[in-house]
Amino acid sequence: MPVIKTTCVRDLKLRVNIADVVSRVVTLRKAGARLKGLCPFHSEKTPSFNVDPDKGFFKCFGCGKAGDVISFVRETEQLTFTEAVETLGQRFGVVIEYEEGSGPTREDRSLRQEIFDLHEQAADYFHETFRGAQATGDFMRAYWAEQRRFPMELADEFKIGAAAPDDGGLAARLWKRRPSEDALRQCGMFFIRDGAALTQGTLRPRFRGRLMIPIRDHQGRVVAFTARQTALTPADDPAREAKYVNSPETPIFTKGNLLFNLDRARSNVGEGRPFVLVEGQLDALRCWQVGLKTAVAPQGTSITDGQLALLRRYHPEVECFFDSDAAGQKAALRFLPMALKSGIEARFLSAGGAAKVDPDLLFLEKGLAAYDEIRRGALSAMAFACRAALPAGDAVSPEQKSRAALAVLEIISSAESEVTRAGCMAEAAGHLNLPLAALQKDFQRLVGKQERIAGFRPPAAPQSGAPAGTADQRSTPEGDLLLLCLHCEQVGKPLSAVLPHDWIDVRGPAGTLLNRFLGEFEQGTWPGRDHIDSLLETPEERALVASLLFDRPEFGDPAKVALEGLRRLRTRALEPRLRQIELALANRTANSNDDALSLLKESAELQRQLRQPLALAVPE
Repeated sequence: MPVIKTTCVRDLKLRVNIADVVSRVVTLRKAGARLKGLCPFHSEKTPSFNVDPDKGFFKCFGCGKAGDVISFVRETEQLTFTEAVETLGQRFGVVIEYEEGSGPTREDRSLRQEIFDLHEQAADYFHETFRGAQATGDFMRAYWAEQRRFPMELADEFKIGAAAPDDGGLAARLWKRRPSEDALRQCGMFFIRDGAALTQGTLRPRFRGRLMIPIRDHQGRVVAFTARQTALTPADDPAREAKYVNSPETPIFTKGNLLFNLDRARSNVGEGRPFVLVEGQLDALRCWQVGLKTAVAPQGTSITDGQLALLRRYHPEVECFFDSDAAGQKAALRFLPMALKSGIEARFLSAGGAAKVDPDLLFLEKGLAAYDEIRRGALSAMAFACRAALPAGDAVSPEQKSRAALAVLEIISSAESEVTRAGCMAEAAGHLNLPLAALQKDFQRLVGKQERIAGFRPPAAPQSGAPAGTADQRSTPEGDLLLLCLHCEQVGKPLSAVLPHDWIDVRGPAGTLLNRFLGEFEQGTWPGRDHIDSLLETPEERALVASLLFDRPEFGDPAKVALEGLRRLRTRALEPRLRQIELALANRTANSNDDALSLLKESAELQRQLRQPLALAVPE
């Protein structure tokens, strides 16, 4: 495996601002000298994720995750240490240097990175075909501009592409790049028979005769395609009748964890500019064209909890604008309880009047003014739910109203916050024209019934998202002394001179690191806390050190803290043996006088060591 030079890693961390990296994933806001946002590693509604740009560390005080810029990229992009360093180097123009003879080979490249590369090359190829002078390009440009009425500038901005009806050119293009067999088999752009030997000829294109829309993840990387059926789609296409065909799920693409256009929209949301959730990619493209820059779309109408968590990370408000047909309204109703559960404040936009109005057509005809117009009639979550649940007309029977109330209460029960539930019930009572007290009693019965059906579960276990060796390790004497050595480095040398190594429990990362660091202090080779990357061997060790360095604790007198740690280690190391000796003496036989004498001597020595005052000469 390639080994990156330690000096290169150090230089990378000095040159790359961690805030620039984190802000691609988390919306950060100023909080004193730090930046704060919603944690990307666990679901939360109140920001507890902190970034310290000066120190170059992040830490979540909710789940315990902590680390530096490299570990953040590793965690969020599922990369190895080497891949994360190479990714940052490429992104910020830092040349990565390797130890002699240790540079990466083709076999060492990450499968995920190879598939990312294949998708970027495919997007370029499809766009070149779209813009080319051949018959496919001519047809697709006419379809784009005349039938869909989109400008060519938008096609260039989003790299809209075209797949020819008999397209073998993509396979030829990618084959020349000599990717690995695994990458070609798993990229999702080809049909390949199981067990077939892989050659350029066995790569049957998945997309033919279709308009190609690149799908990007929230960091802007092409991870998949949506292919729109056209008159050029050949009759032998296995999905010929499907209007839209998406890439299959791959190592870089999970349909339910991605929203189209989020990479652009997340930079445009803010106060008074919520996300606008539309049904399809072309709806989102139309919104972007007319100036509505916050529109996003799921891959189909089925929104997922993962997608909503992704939105909530950047902004808590979402306006839902699905088609006004039955399918669109059902999708909106499915979205509502999920939004409540995720802590999203949802509002619902409707063009009204027409039997079927979709955002694409509305914005095409009226431009951005249509958005301002429909926002004035936006419905709150409860107004939308009550309108959908109540039968049309003025004459609503008590039974019908009861059924409508139950449907609305089931939606309200999705909210986890009691404050949200109370507010929703008060609003629903007004829309349903029902006494609030009656609605509250029905809600209590509903919740009781849900609990009986689900069964009573034990309290949830503590968050398991905290990296091994953070808070639990700091509570040990090893953790306390490790914290002290990192923040008061003058303690390290004298501590290494008096602390026996066999007193340290090295079964956890805190003890392992304390033992390793004291060895460096003892040998006079301690590099300083800002240059300890070469001493950290595992992700757990890096996470622990980042967590300990994030906040500088108030020690008072460091020498007293060190002596207390030494005392605890000594007690833990010696007292168990003392108890064993006492037990052995109590159970001795008449023929074991010699053993008893040696045990008494050992016991006396242990007691002497436990009584002996500890001393530590810490320089000022």
